[in-house]
Order: sequence, then C-alpha cells, then structure tokens
Amino acid sequence: MARGLFDCSGKVTLVTGGNGGIGLGFARGVAKMGGDIAIWARNAEKNAEAAAELKAAGAGRVIAYQVDASSEEAIVAGYEQLLADFGRVDCVFANSGRASRSRSVLTLDAAEWHDLLAVNLHGAFFTLREGAKAMVARAEAGEPGGSLVYCGSLSMVHGIAGINNYAASKGGMGAVIRGMAAELGKYQIRANTIAPGYIKTGIGADQGMSEEMKARMAQVDAHFSAKTPIHRAGTIADFEGIGAYLCSDASSFHSGDTIFIDGASHIHAPYAFN
Repeated sequence: MARGLFDCSGKVTLVTGGNGGIGLGFARGVAKMGGDIAIWARNAEKNAEAAAELKAAGAGRVIAYQVDASSEEAIVAGYEQLLADFGRVDCVFANSGRASRSRSVLTLDAAEWHDLLAVNLHGAFFTLREGAKAMVARAEAGEPGGSLVYCGSLSMVHGIAGINNYAASKGGMGAVIRGMAAELGKYQIRANTIAPGYIKTGIGADQGMSEEMKARMAQVDAHFSAKTPIHRAGTIADFEGIGAYLCSDASSFHSGDTIFIDGASHIHAPYAFN
C-alpha cells in the first residue's frame, strides 16, 4: 500500500514513554504511515493499551517493553532485546522525562536536582547514544541513515523561574543533539529536538476530576490559549505529523534543529496585545 511522502513502512521506531501523551502522539503518526514501533515504558497496562491503539492505527509490528529509561544498564539491555526482536532501529524518540518538583532556585536541593537529571538528561543521552551505535553499525554494513529525536521544552529558550533542573536537562540535551548532528551526519544520521508548548496530554482530562479542578484547568487552558498566537492548547494529535516526518525519508536532510510545536508561542512577546 502506497503511503506517500511520509512513508514509514519497513522502518522501526523506538519511543520512550510511548504509552501516553506526546510520545504516543509521535508513535501514532509513525503507525499511520505503516512503521513498526517499540515502546519503552514502565506501566504494563498502559503499554498494552497503547500497543493495541497503534496496531489499530496501521503500525506493522508493535512491541511494548518495560524499561527503566533512567538506567544505563536497562537501556543497553533494552536495545539488545529490541534488536533481537526487530533486527534494526531507524528512529529513536527520547521522550521519557518528568516535571520539576522545584519552585525556587533557593530551595532546589541535591536530591531533586540529580533525580530529575537521571531521566531527562542522562537517560535521554544513553537512549540516543545506544540508538546511534546501532545506526552506525548498520551504516558501516552498507545501509546508512537514521533519525535521533529528543523531546525538549520551551524552557530551552525561555527563562522560567524555579525549575532550573528541568531547564538544565532540556538545554543540555539540546546541545547534545547539535553535537550528534555534527558528528553523525557522515553516516546520514540526523538528530533533532522537538520543543512542545502548552500541550493537553490527558493529564488534564475531565474524567475523574472534581468540579473545582475542572474549573481550574479551564482557567489554565484559557490563560495559555490567550498567550499563544494560535489560540488553543496543543494536543497529542499535533505530534503525529512531526513523528511521521522525522521517521520518514522526507526529513533526510533536516538535522541539528529545534522544531517548535507550540502554536508560535516561543516567538510571541509576553507584552504583545493580541
């Protein structure tokens, strides 16, 4: 079946944290273009639900694994199993991460600093490093190419008070991605960052929420929508297209970039009147 410019058939994409939110949106875009998908996440029930959804969306093969994306040892073992099952990896989306629990630089302690970096920075680096190793081995065997993708944040370009460990992780991996793009281009491997804006990932869904919480979330939605040039919150569906694009050969000359999926909020001045 012809799938057009963003055809992902025959390609294997690994998505960490792929059983929900932005990761699932990215994976769904690949699935709709016929790609094979590996999910790494820790919740077995959510993994099974996501795998069924991706298969129904059109994915060739889907396997969900329980992998701790903060552990170098688990990541290395995870790749061994992935390559044994699929035989290759063509695209890696290092999406796993967590929000900062800090609210001030003055009270950000060592435990919180290091715990967040273990996933958002170190885990993401090891995930992309091991993916790059597999892609380079394939290139040296005569089949170059591959796509490494990191899930960044507007904190890479905006000063946001309090969440210094989160911003450090996102900005640090942004620099790593540019270094990977420079080093790995000779293998036709590209490396890019996606930087989301305000996205409704399902955490704020109405189901099971109190009326008070629904009202608060409506206020949050209205606040961010008013400050975003495209006046709405983002959804996980907004990541389907970029997932298919970055997995497919359509992006084969696009590397070293930070791609904002944010309704243009990163270029919108806070003192703008519209």
